[in-house]
Amino acid sequence: MGRLQSFERTTVVQAARDLFWDKGFEAASLADLEAVTGLKRSSLYHAFGSKRGLFNAAVEDYQDTVIRPRLSILTEGGGGRSSLIAYFEELRSVVSALPEDSPRRGCLLVNCAAGLAGHDDLARQIVEGYRSELTNALRDALGAAGSTPGHPASERAPERARTLASLAMSAMLLARVNAIESVALLTTALDQIQSWFPQYPAPTG
Repeated sequence: MGRLQSFERTTVVQAARDLFWDKGFEAASLADLEAVTGLKRSSLYHAFGSKRGLFNAAVEDYQDTVIRPRLSILTEGGGGRSSLIAYFEELRSVVSALPEDSPRRGCLLVNCAAGLAGHDDLARQIVEGYRSELTNALRDALGAAGSTPGHPASERAPERARTLASLAMSAMLLARVNAIESVALLTTALDQIQSWFPQYPAPTG
């Protein structure tokens, strides 16, 4: 088979992405990939080099179409309290809306952390890169929120960013097995943000 056309490649990568998202790298067989993409394994190998090459393309698509658009919520309008609330409300809405049989439950990268990343350096780097990118975006948004009048708490942003990142990643992992508890964790994150940064701060001085 010749080189995939760009629109065909996107369709194939996203079909494989949803399979990896649902089953993980190791449990997704070549037969499964043939079934969801509609391509024979020879064509998949020709286009992507290997199952791992297809997985890498799926991860790149996931980062571009899911992760970074979500993280951009944290930087809209310069970050701050409203962006933090919008980010966690978006995650909570996504978890609440997905049916139990959806392949898109949780987070592809967090799911990867529970499997492949435990013994694969490249996968570990991908997951750690996501954790770092998420934590940094949260830290910047918290710093912006902490610099508002009445809340000079930006020095606590790194500590609070780790707390919120842990809640977000735990919730997305738990979303695969217990959506109700996942939503509860995200609500906890929202409650924490609102306790750190009340909407109407008391006047100072």
